[in-house]
Amino acid sequence: MTLEDLRVFVAVCRAGSLSAVARELGCTQSAVSQHVKRLERETGVSLLERQPRGVAPTRAGQLLEAAAAEGLAGLDLAVRRLRELADGESGSVRVATGATTVRHFMADAVVAFRRRYPEVSLEFRTESSSRACFDALAGSELDLAWVTLGPPVRGIEQRAVVDLPWVLAVRAGDPLAARPYAEIRELTELRLIRLPPNSTSAAQLDAACVEAGVRLVFDTSVADWDTALLLAELGLGRAVVPALPGLRVNGRRGVPVTGDLRLVPLPELRPLTVGWAVRRWSALSPLARAFAETVALPGGGTGRTAAPGPPGRQTQGQGQGQ
Repeated sequence: MTLEDLRVFVAVCRAGSLSAVARELGCTQSAVSQHVKRLERETGVSLLERQPRGVAPTRAGQLLEAAAAEGLAGLDLAVRRLRELADGESGSVRVATGATTVRHFMADAVVAFRRRYPEVSLEFRTESSSRACFDALAGSELDLAWVTLGPPVRGIEQRAVVDLPWVLAVRAGDPLAARPYAEIRELTELRLIRLPPNSTSAAQLDAACVEAGVRLVFDTSVADWDTALLLAELGLGRAVVPALPGLRVNGRRGVPVTGDLRLVPLPELRPLTVGWAVRRWSALSPLARAFAETVALPGGGTGRTAAPGPPGRQTQGQGQGQ
């Protein structure tokens, strides 16, 4: 067996599909299958079983995947550190992000990191969702992924960095614009801009509304949070979105304000948590770890926050630890 056999096998186990890995590698499904068959000949056991949709590792396959993933991560780290030893403080940090991540969460950190490590290359790969970030992280040489945290993902470690309170984005002059906060039940009466349907943020918002007995109605959909904010500012709808870092705050009312946009807090909704995902924290290169820590430091990036709430009310998510 070869390292490439093991890499392809791990990718297939994580994707649950031979064809998906073939598309990612730019080869045929038959070529991917040959890697798996070679491993099965070497081990003498069946490693994958077909399911109605895709494939899944057998018990033997699970054992091999766990060992192979750990071994490959260790080898990747060793090779990276050898390169850094040869290059001094040069090297690269590869990050998977969403469409709005760098501007809202990492702008200061990128500048601070560049000043500290001027010879290091920062490479950003834009993905459409947290799930796409997980897939990219698991199947490539990416170091880090900035994601909306959700349920555990096999083979991926997640680390929270910041809690984003939910807000209702409306245009200045909207009847709700001057409100200090809005209640979740009031969303039933509104036609909203829908968040990306395949995103973790949309899934968590939908689940919270179902739990509260609130049915949301949408007449527009967007691909990212920034577009939802823009459409709300233009008066083309209202949007329930996370309060992104960097928005100016009207101190008198405590309502975030930017241009013709007003963001009304929704304190009944549990804040959305975003942060880092990696294959394994202990296997991160020193440069990747330094960049992740720069983003999490005050002044270099962002930090954990609590949701704003109305006077005298304890909101979900307040008082919770890291």
